[in-house]
Amino acid sequence: MIYACHLEDLPQGESLRVMADVPIALFNADGEIYAVDDTCTHQNASLSDGWLEGCFIECPLHESAFDLRTGEPSCLPAKRPVRTYPVTVADDGGVYIHATAAERVAEGAA
Repeated sequence: MIYACHLEDLPQGESLRVMADVPIALFNADGEIYAVDDTCTHQNASLSDGWLEGCFIECPLHESAFDLRTGEPSCLPAKRPVRTYPVTVADDGGVYIHATAAERVAEGAA
């Protein structure tokens, strides 16, 4: 698991870029916390810089939108999903992303 932040540091409607082996974007969408690969699958753009609407994040470059629950794109030009990661909020408010270095490396090589 990767410690990302404290819940109070990620207000509703906001995002955070977590630097790990692979950058991960963390979102607070209406009180639910989601984590996905930060890089758009269409072109090299940071999704944490995009526009959050409900459970969808819109890429800041070409307006592709991704469902934060599944990673699936909802419109072109993106055709491939982004990887999603399970997230846990601990009793003390710590936000943790469930991703190991081995999982991220294996996904990137696929």
